[in-house]
Amino acid sequence: MAASAEDLWADYRRRMPYLVQCRQEVLDGLSRLRSAGWRVGIVTSGTADNQLGKIQCTGLADVVDCWALSDAEGIRKPDVGLFEIAAKWCGMRLSGGGWMVGDNLVKDVTGGRAAGLKTVWINRDAQLFPVNAPRPCCA
Repeated sequence: MAASAEDLWADYRRRMPYLVQCRQEVLDGLSRLRSAGWRVGIVTSGTADNQLGKIQCTGLADVVDCWALSDAEGIRKPDVGLFEIAAKWCGMRLSGGGWMVGDNLVKDVTGGRAAGLKTVWINRDAQLFPVNAPRPCCA
């Protein structure tokens, strides 16, 4: 290959946000939640440029109130601080309750529960629930 590994990686990182899609029913559901008075935020780990690019390119930026990116904030899930930042930017407080919906049992479920939120686990890989894993309130 003519390109170096570093150049290939940089090209991938530039293009990756444009390769991700969000299902229309997800965007519609988030819009309905907001229309019903819910505040909707994204709490995500990963590099800020990549995550922000995905939020913008998928249309999520148009259907949520805020986002907290771990790389930009210097803390990662399951640290409650990242959830607090998202709540603040949504004009809310964690003490008011809410929901965390995510696909990672440790980062999303443990973090959400520690933040005082009800949790939902999205089982993307149809895996069996691990015996000692933190329990979401809904799976």
